[in-house]
Amino acid sequence: MSEVRFALSVPNFAEPSELVELGVRAERAGWHGVLLWDHLFGGPGFAVPMADPWVVLGALAVRTERIRLGTAITPLARRRPQKVARESVSVDRLSVGRMVLGVGLGSPAEEYTAFHESADPHVRSAKLDEALEVLTGLWSGEPFDHHGPHYQVAGAQFLPEPLQRPRIPIWTACATLNDKTLARAARWDGVVLAKILDGAGIGELSVEELSRSIRDITRRRGSLEGFDVAVLNGGIPSETTLAGFAEVGATWVLVTGWMDQLHELAAAGPVA
Repeated sequence: MSEVRFALSVPNFAEPSELVELGVRAERAGWHGVLLWDHLFGGPGFAVPMADPWVVLGALAVRTERIRLGTAITPLARRRPQKVARESVSVDRLSVGRMVLGVGLGSPAEEYTAFHESADPHVRSAKLDEALEVLTGLWSGEPFDHHGPHYQVAGAQFLPEPLQRPRIPIWTACATLNDKTLARAARWDGVVLAKILDGAGIGELSVEELSRSIRDITRRRGSLEGFDVAVLNGGIPSETTLAGFAEVGATWVLVTGWMDQLHELAAAGPVA
């Protein structure tokens, strides 16, 4: 049975100062992590304030001392990997090695199409995989070249390197539990497993669904040593569900909701 830690998965739908204060309160209350969503705007019919997650993470890195910080998730296909490399290393060093980078395809489609970028899932998937190669190459601190269908790099050397070794942990999102997403997760350092309901709501992944996904990833990797399994959950799971998550190998529960609910949870603390 694994030890399960608790993080808040926070929409970046707020003023930057509100998100920083929420993260500070969460650390005081005993949460183990605060991970921010990475959205640009809400698409038609959802006009709300949004903060840049990387600016907020930089502030949290110097206002907190213990909690894990990061994104859940950054749609890497719509961000330049060289910029994310700089941002993530800056947060890692400011936080003294507490950064985790969650990545995925991202939604809604309008965050791509509004800027005349392809929202085709196959294109986003290919760009995500290639961008991860570029990102980790730039993290190496060595001169780096890359020549791919979507990204070109010629002799770039990024210093300083991340504090964490062998790298900043990369968690990949698996909201659609298929062969490609699980295979991608197995190549990196962790997975964010979620059940997305119609209308983009967050459901509760069953212990059986979680167990199947973990078995698949374990088969591909050979073991789960050094690998995190994070379960995104709409609220704190019941004691029975939580025990089941731990039994099959989950290491994190990412508790999400809307801002009013998350403010209450941040102050109250996790269940363990």
